[in-house]
Amino acid sequence: MGTTAGNILQIHDYNRSFAVNTEEIRNGEEIILKVSGKVDAITGDKFQQEILQSFRKTTGLVIDFTEVVFISSAGLRGLLIGQKTANSKGGYMKVRGASPSVMQIFKTTGFDKMLTIE
Repeated sequence: MGTTAGNILQIHDYNRSFAVNTEEIRNGEEIILKVSGKVDAITGDKFQQEILQSFRKTTGLVIDFTEVVFISSAGLRGLLIGQKTANSKGGYMKVRGASPSVMQIFKTTGFDKMLTIE
């Protein structure tokens, strides 16, 4: 399939731990960004950076949300910036495998109409 690189952002706040994990997989010219955990105010900037870093390498990005349990407005901002980046490069960004709870957030916010969701 290609090369794989992984990043983990782990932040500890007293007894609470917040993490978003990303793994980048090259599939020809396309990059699959596998995301797991919570994409929220604490991890949203890192998530956005991972999307933009992927677009520096390709114009085709698939974001695998199969293991994402929650997304906040900070995560939605990262997706919006990613979609705008894809459009400006003449490329594409797809979100794949979102759970019913994440899909409900997309529908409530109108992101289901802005993003390509598989």
